[in-house]
Amino acid sequence: MKRVFTVAAMLLSIGTLCAQQPGGGISEAMLQEIRSSHTLTQADKAAHNALAQTSIATLAINGENLAMIDTHFSHRVKTKGITDQHQSGRCWLFTGLNVLRAEMIEKYNLPEMTFSHNYLFFYDQLEKCNLFLQAVIDTKHLKMDDRQVEWLFKHPLSDGGQFTGVSNLVMKYGVVPASVMPENFQTNNTSQISNLLALKLREYGLKLREQKDRRAPVALKTEMLKEIYSMLVRAYGVPPTEFEWTRYDREGNAVDTKTYTPQSFYKEYFGELDLEKDFVMIMNDPTREYHKVYEIEYDRHVYDGENWVYLNLPIEEVKALAIASIKDNTAMYFSCDVGKFLLSKKGTLDIRNFDYESLMGVEFPMNKEQRVRTFASGSSHAMTLIAVDLDEEGNAKKWMVENSWGPQAGWQGNLIMTDEWFEEYMFRVVVNRKYIPEATLKLLEQKPVMLPSWDPMFSYEE
Repeated sequence: MKRVFTVAAMLLSIGTLCAQQPGGGISEAMLQEIRSSHTLTQADKAAHNALAQTSIATLAINGENLAMIDTHFSHRVKTKGITDQHQSGRCWLFTGLNVLRAEMIEKYNLPEMTFSHNYLFFYDQLEKCNLFLQAVIDTKHLKMDDRQVEWLFKHPLSDGGQFTGVSNLVMKYGVVPASVMPENFQTNNTSQISNLLALKLREYGLKLREQKDRRAPVALKTEMLKEIYSMLVRAYGVPPTEFEWTRYDREGNAVDTKTYTPQSFYKEYFGELDLEKDFVMIMNDPTREYHKVYEIEYDRHVYDGENWVYLNLPIEEVKALAIASIKDNTAMYFSCDVGKFLLSKKGTLDIRNFDYESLMGVEFPMNKEQRVRTFASGSSHAMTLIAVDLDEEGNAKKWMVENSWGPQAGWQGNLIMTDEWFEEYMFRVVVNRKYIPEATLKLLEQKPVMLPSWDPMFSYEE
């Protein structure tokens, strides 16, 4: 039998509670009352015996929900291949480039295509180092214990990110095929080099704050970035400025061989597609007013780029945009709280995957808005939204994302989520403007509400 305390029951019992210690501590009388409220049952003993030897996640697996979800989807974007970010926080970069590669494979009848994550990640790290150093210069007038300065020194560098990083980096540096600048051990295992870079940045940050000459920091910053560049070259290699590449069709026939720069390669295969202007970040954050535009201060990957700006919409409007994109064979950047109710061996995201309530004998009734407000939930991982299964009335039954955890993870490298899970733990998608109604696009004309860089809802996706 569950021991469930409702708010009403708790309020009724307040008057009977024994006095607590002065200042709020647990008194002996209060402890005695708490102890006496519990009667050890056989269910308690059985649960304790199990929990003493087995993980909660294993014991909470819902035996009534072990059957695999139907893997048929009424609408699915044509994609090929599964990528693997290994032990790195680059899901945002893999996701953004997976959106592009799906379009390129389909448009040019390619057997496969993978872009170099190493190439763009090199410049991501260089740009983030510059972002930190310039931000330190910009905030020199503030005290070291100012919250903005404190936030900067706590977060000098990260390998995580979001779509703004993809759009800024691609439009500035172009793209190259994976074969031109392949992955290596350091790109697949980023924590050690990231920690060394962060340590160096904190050292540099202090030096910049100590400079008295207003002109000196720019020259000093340039010298610092030279050393950062040298560290990045040792870890990731030298980014190419020109390369030769042969395109093959699906039958394996060579179509042409050309010499490209990273920027001309993007231009050749994506034409006028502008990732910074043609796409809109759509959010579903129930803690903030819908149909409003928000901006996150310092939340960008390059100093001269755009801050992260998004439009907050109700979940049904988000679904409508996602469905329109998938129906037109266009994949989307998608992010969510992936760790919630994920059953890895099945590759499913379903709120019925785990029954924590029966195992622990209590309820967990908070809704999405309450979880976000209390820091219990937030976006943690980006993937590529590629499929939806619609019923006869056009309502979504389930969704599928292409993940970047390798082909053996999940269901054939993908994760399938129920529509109910989608509503509870999906947070944002990036949609091409052509799928957004005019009335919704008009909302983007608002002046964004500026949110602080330390807002926990907007930590980098990894």
